[in-house]
Amino acid sequence: MSFSDLFDSEFKQRNKGHFSAIVRVALADGIVSPEEKEFLEKLSRNLEITESEYEEILENPLKYPINPPYLRAQRLERLYDLARMVHVDHQLGDKQDLLLRKIGVALGFNPENVNYIVDKALTLVDKKVDADTFVYEMEHMNK
Repeated sequence: MSFSDLFDSEFKQRNKGHFSAIVRVALADGIVSPEEKEFLEKLSRNLEITESEYEEILENPLKYPINPPYLRAQRLERLYDLARMVHVDHQLGDKQDLLLRKIGVALGFNPENVNYIVDKALTLVDKKVDADTFVYEMEHMNK
């Protein structure tokens, strides 16, 4: 296996892990709304998830582990995607809230302040900020 094949394989696995985390949030309330389905389909294309991988992940989102990125900015980008999935639903059920906080810890955020981070993330997404603004605001928050 060449170095580039190894890189592509690891990149693909990280994308699958990220996508499966978002699917877990979408499924936390037991149903995938049309808005959530639309978001998942768009995100799967952006993450280069094939149609067969998409179906496989929908059937078993726990199959792929969450692989937290090394860089904080990349972790924040993933949190942005997750928070947007919760926002698409327009209501944060107890299961989604708990799952989002657990995934926040799995992404590498400190368990001691993950609640603050997730609350700030949801507030920014509610304001419909773009990804760049989200990352900037999260990097410069007062905690």
